[in-house]
Order: sequence, then structure tokens, then C-alpha cells
Amino acid sequence: MQSIIQVTGLQKSYAGQRVVDGLDLSIHKGECFGLLGPNGAGKTTTLRMLLGLIAPDAGEVTLLGLPVPQAAREARIRVGVVPQMDNLDPDFTVAENLLVYGRYFGLTDGEVEARIPSLLEFANLTNKRDAKVPTLSGGMKRRLTLARALVNDPDVIFLDEPTTGLDPQARHLIWQRLRELTQQGKTLLLTTHFMDEAERLCHRLAVMDNGRLISQGSPRELIEQNIEPQVVEVFGETSAEWANEHAAKYAQRFELSGESAFCYVQDAQPLVAHLQAQSALRYVHRPANLEDVFLKLTGREMRE
Repeated sequence: MQSIIQVTGLQKSYAGQRVVDGLDLSIHKGECFGLLGPNGAGKTTTLRMLLGLIAPDAGEVTLLGLPVPQAAREARIRVGVVPQMDNLDPDFTVAENLLVYGRYFGLTDGEVEARIPSLLEFANLTNKRDAKVPTLSGGMKRRLTLARALVNDPDVIFLDEPTTGLDPQARHLIWQRLRELTQQGKTLLLTTHFMDEAERLCHRLAVMDNGRLISQGSPRELIEQNIEPQVVEVFGETSAEWANEHAAKYAQRFELSGESAFCYVQDAQPLVAHLQAQSALRYVHRPANLEDVFLKLTGREMRE
């Protein structure tokens, strides 16, 4: 498959601390690739190096066949970016934000004007063309930021936590639009803290921690390789006491977090039958998911 982004041995340190440590990645044309990791894992630094905004200490980056950072400006002409925080111009209307942004790519006003109707339709903002940015809802602003990233018809789109702070309806609309982009042959590089989002959208994923790549594959592959197929979450004030006494009899592995016990099992029926007789406990039985993988690989402790 054609490699749109190729990363080999990427390294970056700040104040003597290695924040990206020997990263290797290959991202293919037309796929949505997820870069996951807790806060401080090195994701943002990696994205900035891939875009040529900072230079690596070691390693090589090729973006759209061009070496970065040496030819970063030429590569970025064919790249769209959806930043983590919306940075729309509040003094402009929706259409004016698109128009002005297009000029950064050397597009004429006529070229951008011709694209604006389709971009607004894509973002479900056609009736907001002349609205000022401060009048838009959070979901509308996020969709406008996505539309703005497409003004140059990019081959690659970097999306840094694109649905943070959105309600479920807005999230699902953006998910639909991102799927449409990959169906058009666009390549997406996505960072997100929503594991359900990564599981739904990403063809492949890389999990980073402490600057290192610790696991890579499709969502289904990562789940099958790292987690038992069934999970039973047990809740209640006595869940820890119950888990320490009984969980090992029924589960291949269990973890305690607050008032919850997470039991990972091959066959959940014996454990479920046991729990049905425990009136003081509540439980949820579900298939294993990507969040289980993420927490196993990176831990449950908070990151600042």
C-alpha cells in the first residue's frame, strides 16, 4: 500500500528528557490512523514534527513523499489541520473565515468562493454562511474548523481531538463526515481520548506512552491480542472486598479502581450466575473494548 506518512527512528528531547523515543510509523493512503496515548505520551510533539513545525533530534519523516522538515512548506500545501482548540476569527462570518484561510494556500478568492457551498454543506452550515463566529454553538464552530481544514482540498488531514466538548449528536455528525473523507481517498491522522471514537473510525492505531510506541494494529487486533474477550464490571461499596475474596475464582484477571472491580474473563456465565445472588452488588457484562486495551497498556493512574 502507498505510504503517505513514513516515520523512522523519530526522537525529540526537551531539557534532557526524551519525549519521543525512536518512533516508527507508516500511514497508508485512504486510511484513518489513530495516535493514542495518555497526556504527556508525546503525541502533540510527534504531530508537530510530522508537520515540520519543530525539527527532530534524530530520525526521518516523509510526508506525501517529501522530506520534513526540509520540504515542510511544500508538503503542508496538501495538508489540512483541525487543531485541538478552535482558532476561528471571531470578527469574520462563517464564509469569510473560509475565504481568508484559503488565501494562506495561494488560492484566489474566486477559487475559494466556488468551494464554499460544498464546504458548508459538508459541515451542515449552509444556513449559517453569513453568521458571525461568536453566534455559533460549540458544535457549529467545530464543524466550521473541519470545513476550513478542507478549503485547500488536502490529501492528508491532521485531526487533534476533533470532538472534544461536543454533544453526542455533533460527535456522530463529525464521525459521519470523517468516514466520508476516507471514502474519498483522504488520509486522516487522528488523536483522541475517546476510545469509542478511535474504535469506530480508525483502520489502524498506534498506542504511545512515555514517547515510545507500545502497540500497533487495527482496533480488533489490539483487543484480541491484549484483552480477554468478556468484561464484567462489578460496582458497590463492598466490590473491593468481594473481588479480593472471589474474583480470582471466576476471572482470568481483575483490576480494582475505586468502588469498581473489572473482571476479565473468557466465559462470563459462571461469574454472572454468582453475581446474580449478590444483592449488595451491581454489575455490567459487556464485550472487551479499546478502552480496556488502553488502560491495560498505559495504566489507570491519572496523568497531569
